[in-house]
Amino acid sequence: MQTGSLRGPSRAHAVARNPLEALVGEARRLRLTPVTPLTADPACGRASEPGSSAGGSPALGSIVLRSAARVLAAGLGIAATAGCASFVAGLSTQGPPAGSESALRLAPGPYAVVRHDATLVDASRSTPANGSFVGAPTRTLKMTLWAPESSAGPLPLVVYSHGFLSFRHEPTPLAEDLASHGYAVASVEFPLSNWNAPGGPTLRDIANQPGDVRFLIDSLLAEASGLSLRAPLDPERIAAIGLSLGGLTTTLVAFHPELRDPRVRAAISIAGPAALFSPRFFSFAPVPLLMIAGSSDAIIDYASNATPMLERAPHVALLTLAQGTHVGFSGITALWLQLWPNPDSVGCGQLERSLPEQADDGNPFAALGGAEQGIVLTGWGRRPCDGELASGVMRPLRQQRLLSLAVRAFLDSQLGATSGQRREAWHYLAETLPREAPDATFASRGIPEPRMGASSRVDP
Repeated sequence: MQTGSLRGPSRAHAVARNPLEALVGEARRLRLTPVTPLTADPACGRASEPGSSAGGSPALGSIVLRSAARVLAAGLGIAATAGCASFVAGLSTQGPPAGSESALRLAPGPYAVVRHDATLVDASRSTPANGSFVGAPTRTLKMTLWAPESSAGPLPLVVYSHGFLSFRHEPTPLAEDLASHGYAVASVEFPLSNWNAPGGPTLRDIANQPGDVRFLIDSLLAEASGLSLRAPLDPERIAAIGLSLGGLTTTLVAFHPELRDPRVRAAISIAGPAALFSPRFFSFAPVPLLMIAGSSDAIIDYASNATPMLERAPHVALLTLAQGTHVGFSGITALWLQLWPNPDSVGCGQLERSLPEQADDGNPFAALGGAEQGIVLTGWGRRPCDGELASGVMRPLRQQRLLSLAVRAFLDSQLGATSGQRREAWHYLAETLPREAPDATFASRGIPEPRMGASSRVDP
């Protein structure tokens, strides 16, 4: 195994733009117009925290917000100050009510956060050929880890899996929030589904991605990553989270009979594909699963993937964000697409140019198995981006804030150090959050409410 600092890989195909630049280019190509008119405002020059009066998270720094607005403005030919003004104005209404428990929970936690970057090499597994890429005898995994600068005890570990056409920094706002509350969050960049994958991003490596997660957990627990953490990781408190294709990866890591990692104690799939899983699939492991989905998701159909989970999985919870979109869950887009009528228009544009190239090669999920493994390879319902995009969708920043609140509450309810912490977190997720945010609804099946003096884990 080799570790070291991040380095830029050589690749046969040239990728001139990073994902953020591509989003701007896609919006320009689609001739998207902002939701509200742009008006100049001298507030853009101030260093105050936008939206903080409405419960906004101070972790979203005003310098980052202004920079994002200016890049978007430049990409679309809009005056920089005008773009910044609309950004600032749009943030003030995206948080929960001031003084509410949700607003208090959005504040950063007590720990300063440090970020570590490393490159891991798994010499025991290969990377298959992909387009112009001839393959490799090993798997190289770039990894970013956010952790508290100091901690009194072992840290629970959360492994994040990014979506298709994305990269490991996708969850940055969420990871920073979790780390400030005492979690270590590791995000891996998958070799062939990330934005800059050699040969072009592909879905066909999905069966190898759970192994990447297992290898990352192995390396971190063995302290083989080359990182110097101030506190050890707790091997009894490990969770997996993922968005979109990363949500699928997370579900595989938690439940697949051959690909799962038994060390994962809780799982969260954010807008992840689930129509391919039968009830049998979820019978292989008693892992509590939270599905978070938007009802206006244009890429992963809500009705086919989210709603059936309450019938298929025995230990599951579903948090639905009314008019939530798919792209709105991505931390790298919450600010950049705050102005667009429907952020999924950008994601669909990227998918429509990437997926047709792979359409003639058979089902990309066939390697996951069949009925014996609980995998259903046909009849998944609506195809991604098939149909009209919804109007009046939830703004990405509000979606991100509700996501952050739900993710930490669920993790605390399953991995909290004390029974009191677990019970309080579950009560917030199941009752307080839906009451304070009427556009978030919660339902659960088979996950016992944590009790004082008792573990919250599901018995096999």
